[in-house]
Amino acid sequence: MLTHLQIRDFAIVDAVELELRAGLTVLTGETGAGKSIIVDALQLLAGGRAGAEAVRHGAERAEVAGTFDLAQAPRELKQWLEEQSVGAGPELVVRRVIGADGRSRAYLNGQSVPVQSLRDAGNILIDIHGQHEFQSLTRAGPQRDLLDGYGALTALTSQVGIAHRVWLGLLNRTLDLDSKARDRDARLDLLRYQVQELEGLHLKDGELTSLAEESARLANRGRLATGAQVALGELYDNDAASAHAGVARALTALRPLLALDAKLGTTLPLLEEAAVAIREAARELERYGEALDVDAARQDEVERRLAAVEELSRKHRVPAAQLPERTGQLRREFEELEHAELDLAQLRKELAAALEGYRTQALDLSGKREKAARALAKDITARMQTLGMSGGRFEADVTQDGNAEPTQNGIDRIEFRVSANPGSPPRALAKVASGGELARLSLAVQVSCAAQELRCMVFDEVDAGIGGAVAEIVGRELRRLGERGQVLCVTHLPQVACQAHHQLRVTKLTDGRTTRTTLAELTTPERVEELARMLGGVEVTDKAREHARDMLSAAERGATATASRDGSGDTVRAPRPPAARRR
Repeated sequence: MLTHLQIRDFAIVDAVELELRAGLTVLTGETGAGKSIIVDALQLLAGGRAGAEAVRHGAERAEVAGTFDLAQAPRELKQWLEEQSVGAGPELVVRRVIGADGRSRAYLNGQSVPVQSLRDAGNILIDIHGQHEFQSLTRAGPQRDLLDGYGALTALTSQVGIAHRVWLGLLNRTLDLDSKARDRDARLDLLRYQVQELEGLHLKDGELTSLAEESARLANRGRLATGAQVALGELYDNDAASAHAGVARALTALRPLLALDAKLGTTLPLLEEAAVAIREAARELERYGEALDVDAARQDEVERRLAAVEELSRKHRVPAAQLPERTGQLRREFEELEHAELDLAQLRKELAAALEGYRTQALDLSGKREKAARALAKDITARMQTLGMSGGRFEADVTQDGNAEPTQNGIDRIEFRVSANPGSPPRALAKVASGGELARLSLAVQVSCAAQELRCMVFDEVDAGIGGAVAEIVGRELRRLGERGQVLCVTHLPQVACQAHHQLRVTKLTDGRTTRTTLAELTTPERVEELARMLGGVEVTDKAREHARDMLSAAERGATATASRDGSGDTVRAPRPPAARRR
């Protein structure tokens, strides 16, 4: 249940805070006052799309925050919060921020989350029914979703979807392997030749780098030999001026002096180490020069090896360094194709088993849909009698097509049919001529399906196009729905507003330069004035006020009588003094 709502700098709302309670809460006010802006804010809180236009002119960002009481939250929500590592205590604080640049941020209990996560949580927390929802009600997808939601079949539908994905994956693998098997012999010959050619190269890991380095060394053998010989002479071979000779002369000069000054004892070991290092370096240079002479015949061999690697690299259109990986790919394809017949037979068995499993689950879903369709038809038909469609009949037609290709939603074709008048055959909902009838039927469907839920339910002018006694009945239906949980309803009809447990008035204020919207919760005398305004016109008369009092009293008496018939004397009482704060 939504217990607290805070809106800042959203559209024409500067700052509004609301304390909300269980029951039916209606939002009323003049046309254009901004009642639907509150619904838009709730849609934003539920993960809906929004851009920079949502930010009030002159503000840096828009912010909507809602606090939900989780005492009676569905297990589905608590499990989802645990999976998302969002700390779930007795309350959940949902917050959405839209910057003036259009960027959006979302938070759950102060933890930043992707907007998609906010949308997932919003689908569980809030159920919003728009005034034009009847338009989507004529399409097959929403009809199926409504039926599955009414029959609590969402989990089973998800299982059917999983079974469909398994079947589809096996089908794609089977088709791919079957395609390969058709030209199997020619492909096997080509793969065999390519694998043998690549494996005959015997290219080892790191060998390509080593060959490149060796090729560069052999190509510059002359310069390397000359440089090594010069260095060897400077270090050792030049008796008169070599580094080794210089160190030897230094040692000969210093050794006799050691007896005269012991401090020279630290220098002599360093010179001796230098002499040893020079001799070692000279030996290494001698061996290096000898190796260069021996490697003269190696250059042709290295160049041929690199040319072979380059040729296969061009042939297979991969970098030379990826030839070992390419060899492995072709080897695996060759082995797979070599066993294709056995694998294909096994895949076909698995595919048949997956299809059988899918059909079993789909048939189970279909049977439960038929049962839910009968209950939904009975429920909505009964509601139609009270919504100005006396004698009308509603049907939810579930047709199986066992020979059709499997789909992720099962094997059923679902179609809502309605007969608005006695004696008329039911026709597809999309072909109902009267828009008013379709709107009322949509309301019956929404109330019937929403009655299965425990979420915060929001109705945005779903009573448009009705009036009189039908409007009063709609108000009673919404009130009964509110007695099970929490319902917010935007309405222009006094017959609906008088049935509410709580009433909020939306007012638009302007000083000629700026415009803003405020909300206030109404006391009973204030409700009388607001209902009188809705009943009357520009001037509110005493007769309109008296009529408003009678409507409130009648609504209270009707609610008490209904509760007594249902076996419960508990009703949701009228609101306490105003809890909404204006800023």
